[in-house]
Amino acid sequence: MNVDVAVVFAVDFSSSIDPKIADLQREGHAAALTSPEIISAISQNYIGCIGVAYFEWSSPGYSRTVLPWTRICGLEDAKAAASVIRGKGDTGYLRRGRGGTSVSAAIDVGSLLLGEFPGNAMKKVIDISSNGENNDGLPVQPSRENAIARGYTINAIAIPADDEDSAQPLASYFARSVIGGSQAFVMSPKGPHDYVTALRRKLVTEVSMNVGTNVPATDAAAAVNDIQ
Repeated sequence: MNVDVAVVFAVDFSSSIDPKIADLQREGHAAALTSPEIISAISQNYIGCIGVAYFEWSSPGYSRTVLPWTRICGLEDAKAAASVIRGKGDTGYLRRGRGGTSVSAAIDVGSLLLGEFPGNAMKKVIDISSNGENNDGLPVQPSRENAIARGYTINAIAIPADDEDSAQPLASYFARSVIGGSQAFVMSPKGPHDYVTALRRKLVTEVSMNVGTNVPATDAAAAVNDIQ
């Protein structure tokens, strides 16, 4: 499975993910994958294909693979992958026992999946979607450093709470403590209706091998990209 980019979608399904946010994540990823912008970006790369896997995570030891490694080379491939995500992704209704939010575990599982990628990829990305900080399991830093040492990039989309403290936005935490690697960045939608837009823009940047399309992220301030 030779591709330009291998992307692991690491999607939060901890107990804080209600049906509304679960729908947002599941439908958002499916819609982004099949968007004209993504298909165009994939087609303009060297090989013209990307590898995608999608898993859900919460506490350490609690993860499930929704979409195993899948090669996407065009719209039909993307539609098939999106159908699996829509049909098997978390709905947010059965939250009992899901536990906390272990971002470190999400990075570890993402790293494991990238390490097991069945082929070659010029770029490997862990793409985290979450509505909370690491509050369970090991600290994030060792997992983050391990992933970066392997040459992986960790990007994130931070889902803000309705009553988020503007002085301490979740995106700033992700920019400071989670993202890393080559041209890493975090996006924070202004509200739920902007999630798909943010995810689509993020994915275009991730799958494009043209450096000029990437979002610079030399520091925390540059890494936070709000959808206007």
